[in-house]
Amino acid sequence: MPALEYAEALKKAQKEFRACTARGEYPYLPALDDFLPKEEQLNTANLGTVQVPMEFISGSKSGGRTQAFARNYMPLMNEDSEFASKWTRLCQAHLEEGIRDPIKAYEYMNRYYVEEGNKRVSVLKFFGADSVSAQVTRILPKRSQTPEVNLYYEFVDFYRYSRVNFVEFSKPGSYIRLQELMGKSPGESWTQEDRSGLSTAYYYFRQAYEACGGQRLSSTVADAMLVYMNIYGYPSLRGQSAAEIKKAVARAWEEIRLQQEAAPIDVKLAPEEKKGGDLLSKVLPKAAPKPMKVAFVHDKTPELSGWTYGHELGRRHLELAYGDGIETTAYFHALEKDPLAVIEQAISEGGSVIFTTSPRLLPASLRAAVDHPDVTILNCSLGTSHRYIRTYYARMYEVKFICGAIAGALAGGNDVGYVCDYPIFGQVAGINAFALGVQLTNPVARVYLEWSAVGGADAAAKRLTERGIRLISAQDLARMGLCRDSGFGLCLMTDDTQVNLATPVWQWGAYYEAILQSIRSKVFRAEYQESHKALNYYWGLSAGVVGLHCSNKLPQSAKKLAALLHDGICSGSCSPFRGPIYAQDGRQIIGEKETLNTEDIISMDYLVDTVVGTIPAYDDLSDTAKATVGIVGVPATREKPAGAAEQNTSDGGGQAT
Repeated sequence: MPALEYAEALKKAQKEFRACTARGEYPYLPALDDFLPKEEQLNTANLGTVQVPMEFISGSKSGGRTQAFARNYMPLMNEDSEFASKWTRLCQAHLEEGIRDPIKAYEYMNRYYVEEGNKRVSVLKFFGADSVSAQVTRILPKRSQTPEVNLYYEFVDFYRYSRVNFVEFSKPGSYIRLQELMGKSPGESWTQEDRSGLSTAYYYFRQAYEACGGQRLSSTVADAMLVYMNIYGYPSLRGQSAAEIKKAVARAWEEIRLQQEAAPIDVKLAPEEKKGGDLLSKVLPKAAPKPMKVAFVHDKTPELSGWTYGHELGRRHLELAYGDGIETTAYFHALEKDPLAVIEQAISEGGSVIFTTSPRLLPASLRAAVDHPDVTILNCSLGTSHRYIRTYYARMYEVKFICGAIAGALAGGNDVGYVCDYPIFGQVAGINAFALGVQLTNPVARVYLEWSAVGGADAAAKRLTERGIRLISAQDLARMGLCRDSGFGLCLMTDDTQVNLATPVWQWGAYYEAILQSIRSKVFRAEYQESHKALNYYWGLSAGVVGLHCSNKLPQSAKKLAALLHDGICSGSCSPFRGPIYAQDGRQIIGEKETLNTEDIISMDYLVDTVVGTIPAYDDLSDTAKATVGIVGVPATREKPAGAAEQNTSDGGGQAT
């Protein structure tokens, strides 16, 4: 009987009222007009009649009848009131034929405020409806640099081409990432089938997520679903049963839970010291350990890639360092096959520790780590937050700072050049550190920046030499078989020669040896247990994992300068990113005597004021660069979705009013 339903709804309202009062919260429906001034409600867009998620309906447009409802939209009026009679009749109509007439509502910051139809919303919420038909007017907030407004406009852009309003993310870039995982290019319009498919997938995922305890997390359902899709892919979400999805969610739960962390990455700046074992283990004789089986999975071959060649030197170093205590295997060209299958092969052949040496192998690495929790998998990348794998990278910016100081000292009245490969985490820090090093010894010199990922390394160097620039920081590694050995490091370019002056070096052997020592000593496991975040190893000069080789053609005074800076960085008395530092647009990043923290260094997506050049657009990059940038690229180079406009009357995705 509808009367019984009203009595039950009233109890829920009274319970909510008491709970809000106890917490010191406003116990009635919030009203949009009470907190948003009329002059801020003028920029609107008519969205037409759409299905509105019930969970996003937050209150009433005006304060007229808000006190008739508790904050959860349940009715507060007495059972013998006229209001109760109308609610009961509406309940009866819903049970007999359903509520069909759309409500009228205003949407602001992805929350809906009802102008007509509060009782209809109340009845539908009581019966647990997922959505309601509504004639919606969107109110667009004034553009600002606040995270909330920026994220909302990402949603507005997403809604323009998807017409999807039931997914809500808490982190920037997530709407674009969802578009990618759906197999769509930026700005590509969705079909009704696309929307229906995602709606069904979202419904099944939400059931699994809540069954695993998702309601206790601060992240949204969509945040968690995006994690799932990053691991298993969207087709897997569409093609599995509710029971299979629940099992997969349980396996990936640590990764999902990580998303609620405000700062999800725990950066380790140096190897942890081995902790002492128990006394008994020191007295009793130890059995010889079984050889550790370590696999390296590469995206290319040493013959074609200096990057792969460097990691292969690191693998061979391990064999010399550990002798019979280790067995290593290398797998090449993983991206020409199924990279997940290659990693699975390495595991099936006994690999207990897997190093994947390219950011492009990160997705497959994550999937394998979730499916094989007993295997240790590390990926060579920076700035990614994943719980089941760890990432490792080197603070090459420290060496770049020293190179910059050398270049500035040698440049005199001339400018300096810099060739970078990909606009990814870590590389932008290297550009800025080099420029700050130049500024340290030569305040008037400018650093002209070019990108090898835009037209190739030779073309990038040519663009610099055509400007008359002769002192160039070229790429760190020789392109095996593709260029002369002198075409990397800090070079002096003449008409017919390239003189190598100083070469940054990645000491991968030392890096891998230290990581394996950590694994053998159980420090590795202890780090995981002590931290609830993603673990990123970001070691530098002090750990011996990067270095600088100076040519005998470098003046002795420059070598002395390099040694002084090296010792200062290792001791902590010298920091490449000590202020004041200014960006190209003139804003001050940090003030005098301040120093950037590690997280801000990793996430750099701006260039300092002495750099002449820009971070390239996604469309200008080579295919390989696009694949890498799509995973670990800095935000500044991510492509803006097609059709995304600056603020105007059509921002809302509907007809302007």
